[in-house]
Amino acid sequence: MKQVKVPATYMRGGTSKGVFLLRSELPERAQQPGPSRDALLLRIIGSPDPYAKQIDGMGGATSSTSKTVILDKSTQPDHDVDYLFGQVSIDKAFVDWSGNCGNLTCAVGAFAITKGLVDKSRVPDNGIAEVRIWQKNIAKTILARVPMVDGEVQELGDFELDGVTFPAAEISLSFMDPADGEGALFPTGSLQEDLDVPGEGALRVTMINAGIPTIFLHAEALGLTGTELQDDINGNTELLTRFENIRAHGAVKMGLIRDISEAASRQHTPKIAIVAPPTDYVSSSGKTVYGEDIDLLVRALSMGKLHHAMMGTAAVAIGTAAAIDGTLLTDVMGNAGKQQISFGHPSGTLTVGAKAQSRDGQWQVTEAIMSRSARTLMSGSVHVPADLTS
Repeated sequence: MKQVKVPATYMRGGTSKGVFLLRSELPERAQQPGPSRDALLLRIIGSPDPYAKQIDGMGGATSSTSKTVILDKSTQPDHDVDYLFGQVSIDKAFVDWSGNCGNLTCAVGAFAITKGLVDKSRVPDNGIAEVRIWQKNIAKTILARVPMVDGEVQELGDFELDGVTFPAAEISLSFMDPADGEGALFPTGSLQEDLDVPGEGALRVTMINAGIPTIFLHAEALGLTGTELQDDINGNTELLTRFENIRAHGAVKMGLIRDISEAASRQHTPKIAIVAPPTDYVSSSGKTVYGEDIDLLVRALSMGKLHHAMMGTAAVAIGTAAAIDGTLLTDVMGNAGKQQISFGHPSGTLTVGAKAQSRDGQWQVTEAIMSRSARTLMSGSVHVPADLTS
């Protein structure tokens, strides 16, 4: 058996890393959705791995680094690039296509420009190139504003992002009409409600469909403070089981699955997050975050583990929920909603904004905005067994 090469680029986007691929450069049978495509991506990343290390692939054994992106010149009017995201399971043989990755979104524009997917007339030699992204997983528009210098994407700069070691160039993202898919912003029709979970009782939650379907609940409901870091939660098997139980019942309530048994095959969505009032704490880097500098504390789980920082899509959900009076988040903040907030996460802080308005008794969000950064780490080819491509 021989190995073959598949052109690929390894990129950091926000606080995530992933393998970026052009659809046109994939093996023919992997250019369309289906088992062949999934099998190829699983092998590239190194899954399924019973050791949960992904040693024999490009994955980094965390939800933040077990990611794939497939890009193509857009078939949508007034868009530059079609962006498809695949969250690869670490220890199971499946790729979850049910949602977007907000962090890797900020690398999409840079990659698209570099690979010639954006018409040259729309890319200045110096200044800001606005890349119109069609996010295929959720059928939504995202605008990425990518800095250009001397005809090339500017990747280095002085923009600092908590959770990322080195500064880089700032990329602004606008998530347009960010309610996921065609669903309502609040799938159950309530800004907050009691979710009945066996073994937990009635938990006060806000379930929102913005950026990515997300379930918010009070940290204190699980005996937590909201200042926890990864080791505090990810080493507690009993607590993780409780989180997954709540997430599964919330997914049924949101209409994402019909039965809790389906949650195991839909790990990427919905997300689950705990919130708490602001207070001082020490981040994972050792930096002190002061409560007076933030509006609230948020800790979110991704693929069954506490995220080391914050998922970009979950940040959209946070910003949206914080902008609407009557959600659990505005109750925690003690105000009627703010169009821009800063919140504390395990690695530090993040600022996000959202524009929300009520129309005919239904809440709508026209735009959510945040800044991230991206950088190319390696470009060339990934090597895979030939039987995956022939």
